[in-house]
Amino acid sequence: QLQLVESGGGLVQPGGSLRLSCAASGFSLDPYAVVWFRQAPGKEREGVSCIGSSDGNTKYTDSVKGRFTISRDNAKNTVYLQMNSLKAEDTAVYYCAAVSKLPSRSICVFWATAEYHYWGQGTQVTVSS
Repeated sequence: QLQLVESGGGLVQPGGSLRLSCAASGFSLDPYAVVWFRQAPGKEREGVSCIGSSDGNTKYTDSVKGRFTISRDNAKNTVYLQMNSLKAEDTAVYYCAAVSKLPSRSICVFWATAEYHYWGQGTQVTVSS
């Protein structure tokens, strides 16, 4: 079965940290750019961070710059989102999505949701005291 599986969400106090994982099953993530999205209740899904397939190019939405770090380990077929200094406004369901933009291996933007080849099921992140 070809799928992305997120893990690592949970409840954390403001100022705390979490590391989300996005693992590919049944296919190699190597040629895919990966984007983390999040969706809070009553809000539209927004792009949080992306990483190009070559790992050389990353992008972050302004609200998480300096706090979140995206990385990938193609040997483990996994992309990570390290989230530090978490705030209540980071509370949302976090999704990862993969899209191939070959032959480019560095392009990294928040493409429209319909362009992605694979989506994960989401993991809940709740920041609350």
